[in-house]
Amino acid sequence: MKPIKQATRIGATVTGADNMPEIREGQTVALLQELHILTRDGKMNQDSRRKLKQVYHLYQFIEPLLKEVLAEKESVSLVDHGAGKSYLGFIIYDLFFKALNDSSHIYGIETREELVARSQELAKQFNFPGMSFLPLSVAESTESKLLPDQIDVVTALHACNTATDDAIHFALKKKAKYMVLVPCCQAEVASVLKKNKGKSLARSALTEIWRHPIHTREFGSQITNVLRCLQLEAHGYQVNVTELVGWEHSMKNELIIATYKNLPRQRPSERLQEVLETLGLEEMGNRFFTQQVAKQ
Repeated sequence: MKPIKQATRIGATVTGADNMPEIREGQTVALLQELHILTRDGKMNQDSRRKLKQVYHLYQFIEPLLKEVLAEKESVSLVDHGAGKSYLGFIIYDLFFKALNDSSHIYGIETREELVARSQELAKQFNFPGMSFLPLSVAESTESKLLPDQIDVVTALHACNTATDDAIHFALKKKAKYMVLVPCCQAEVASVLKKNKGKSLARSALTEIWRHPIHTREFGSQITNVLRCLQLEAHGYQVNVTELVGWEHSMKNELIIATYKNLPRQRPSERLQEVLETLGLEEMGNRFFTQQVAKQ
């Protein structure tokens, strides 16, 4: 693989796709190097290629949503929960936000202060004024005065366990038009299934689905996302579920895209309650009924 000639110059961008097919036209090469996606001589290892493929694939879903917002408003706001090193936020900003001449903004939410500090440094280094990074948990960000009252797009890439639910709660409170979620490590429902397994087994033959520990874990993960989708529909969202990338790249592969359409809420709300009762998960009602659902 040939090194990219401009790679050592801050702010240099790729001007041709032949050098590195994975890198998009106009991408800031030096930024990818600072994120350790590219090496200093412009090369990419297999792990970096995998990460970049995931982020680019996710960007394909996010870009049309950003355009939809801008078709209706003068600017767009995006909050990236569990930002980590902010691969997603920086690449979205580099490919989309940096060309905008308005008040559009990306907020990265991350608990690890050293990662927040590093992201702040990079945003300053590459003159990305429309990026902010806050050392908060997802739950803390919901109440933080450092964020606007309304957010257009909420993303959460591999937010572990209940962090995805917190991101949903954040998006509902902020009246987000769109949510783009890739859940990870859903253990809470599985733990409740395990705890109640003894009394649940007598209910019906369906409880055989999660009788064995490995099935408890996998079914718990699956039903968690089913409950999340019903929760979103119970708040008027249209929900689409697909895979992020091929299973060879990541087992945490489910992509949930929710679009607020003000759809009827009563039926999904009733189905959500029925699923909780059928599986003996009534105690988790507060997790998935995050606010009063208006019946229509």
